[in-house]
Amino acid sequence: MSADGTAPLPYRLIATDLDGTLLRGDGTISPRSRDALAKVTTAGAAHIVVTGRAVPWARHILDDLGYRGLAVCGQGGQVYHAGEHRLLTSVTLDRRLAEVALAKIEAETGPLSLAASRDGLRGELLTGPGYRLHEGPLPVTRFEDRAALWSAPLNKIYIQHPGLDDDELAGAAASSAGHLVGVTVSGRGIVELLPLGLTKARGLSLAARRLGMKAADTVAFGDVPNDVPMFRWAAYGVAMANAHPDLKAVADEVTASNEDDGIAAVLERFLAEAA
Repeated sequence: MSADGTAPLPYRLIATDLDGTLLRGDGTISPRSRDALAKVTTAGAAHIVVTGRAVPWARHILDDLGYRGLAVCGQGGQVYHAGEHRLLTSVTLDRRLAEVALAKIEAETGPLSLAASRDGLRGELLTGPGYRLHEGPLPVTRFEDRAALWSAPLNKIYIQHPGLDDDELAGAAASSAGHLVGVTVSGRGIVELLPLGLTKARGLSLAARRLGMKAADTVAFGDVPNDVPMFRWAAYGVAMANAHPDLKAVADEVTASNEDDGIAAVLERFLAEAA
């Protein structure tokens, strides 16, 4: 029992993905979700955002949420202090390996459309011919010559194919170049090439250590396959109703969708059980 006579929350670290999980389809966070997160943090838990977005694509959301703690960004490659607007760690993609990996993938699939995320707090999104761009808050630099990709450090490369769906493309990329780069699906139309071995679990474990917590303290919420390693690391994994089947298969629980306050429903239950 805690000092006020209530039972402790079952998990001290609440790890939430953003897109398709905490964020609704319009990019906002519901008042109910904000309230539930505020109440669990008041009760002694820590909320940590764990997102595939690199810092420049996540910072405006964190600021709007009033988020002041650590965030894991870039599929685990970046640990960011939101209160200080400071990048604590950043892992970049080996560009030589990435170029070789792309050649191997295209030898199997044919030509790919590419985009890439530059490293750093300012950020830059590079997009090549044919790449179908998801809207975002940052300016986009378009390139025609792929040589432009390799001129500065990158967080990740995005790949698209005209005839393969996300799962098929990710499977082909992993089978042909998975020994060189990490491959993950982080949303509809978003297949990524990452530094080998980089996952949300790796970044979350580093951030949790800074907070004095561990896997046994953690409940994780997510919706797509890039959340699978995080679920396997955390003590308890909660998939959204809108989640990819691969994530639901490894989840301990499936909650309501991101549109129906699925995170809030679980956190409110935790609070009720601790009352």
